Amino acid sequence: MADNDGPIVIIGGGHAGAQLCAGLAEAGLGARVHLVCDEPELPYHRPPLSKAYLKQPEQALQAHRADDWYRQAGITLHRGDRAVAIDRAAQRVRLASGRELPYARLVLATGSHARLLPQLPAGLSNVLVLRSAADADRLRSRLADAQHLTVLGGGFIGLEVAASARALGKDVTVLEALPRLLMRSLSPELAEHVLATHRAAGIDVRTGVAAGGFEVDGDRLTALSVDGQRMPVDVLLLGIGATPRHDLASDAGIACDNGIIVDARLRTSDPRVLAIGDCASFPDPRDPSRRLRLESVQNANDQARAAVATLLGRDEPYGALPWFWSEQGAMRLQMAGLVPAEGARHRRPGADPASFSILHYAGDRLVCVESVNAPMDHLTARKLLEAGKSPTPDAACDPATALKAFL
Repeated sequence: MADNDGPIVIIGGGHAGAQLCAGLAEAGLGARVHLVCDEPELPYHRPPLSKAYLKQPEQALQAHRADDWYRQAGITLHRGDRAVAIDRAAQRVRLASGRELPYARLVLATGSHARLLPQLPAGLSNVLVLRSAADADRLRSRLADAQHLTVLGGGFIGLEVAASARALGKDVTVLEALPRLLMRSLSPELAEHVLATHRAAGIDVRTGVAAGGFEVDGDRLTALSVDGQRMPVDVLLLGIGATPRHDLASDAGIACDNGIIVDARLRTSDPRVLAIGDCASFPDPRDPSRRLRLESVQNANDQARAAVATLLGRDEPYGALPWFWSEQGAMRLQMAGLVPAEGARHRRPGADPASFSILHYAGDRLVCVESVNAPMDHLTARKLLEAGKSPTPDAACDPATALKAFL
């Protein structure tokens, strides 16, 4: 089967898969594309699931594009029909329905699973995760009748849901095993601000705690132990991270290690197969000696664009600047670049105490900027980092001097 005219099968209907469809349609290749989705819904935006979708019962899913758009682009959707096996020799994908899809090129955009606790039985009615629309529907329904939400894990998803539940008037407790919140994502200074803000909003946040001693009655978790003290449970959200969905790839003999291993052009160990988004482990463009796996909308969208170039035969390695954002109540956190393990940090004041940025330097080189309620700082920081420009700390942190002056 010739690569330049055969079918392109995309497995995964998240942000990466949806963006790849858009890029291929724009390139005039829509009629070659098959998009395989586990879920019955059209591909939809996921960030609202932890925020507006939870807080507003009338809130509907926000589809990336209407059904008519896919039809007009010539893209064939396979909704609610999970891919169950890849036959690399025959270049075919088998779906749960029994249907088989031939491919010239295959793109794995399978995303990630919510991490579960092996100590808890499966199917407990008041123990929830949040990765999909179905998860959000269950959580929204449970929160409507709940008085208290316990969140296990102080990461982005857990804190976003905690803030949303608190806005609904619920009592909320967040339990984090590590010494501080967002330990793998934010600097200590910003994590401390996040902690203080949530506590000021009335959320009981506890860090460095050990949770266990789970008590189950029928299909419900009734209590758990926190540092040896019994805590009753109304609803529990597991926000303890995610694991890449790479079973299809590994079962097919494609190399995997904390994700599906890809090169700088997002090709797997099988050059006819690409992987993008949460499931992909890729070489860091700024340090090829290490590999990254990022769970963010930005990474999914940017890798989808890079995959279009690879599928079109262009030699364009993936090199996008990582950036992230999270809305937690009144806080809008935005990060450009990855927080370094060490180096100088400089705080740039904003218009009020709830608005500021933290600039991270490696020597005299700006490598990351974390911003709180400072969108212009974030946008300018992205431009600076993408251009490789580094304002001096004294000048960049002067509240009377906008970062954009250095562009």
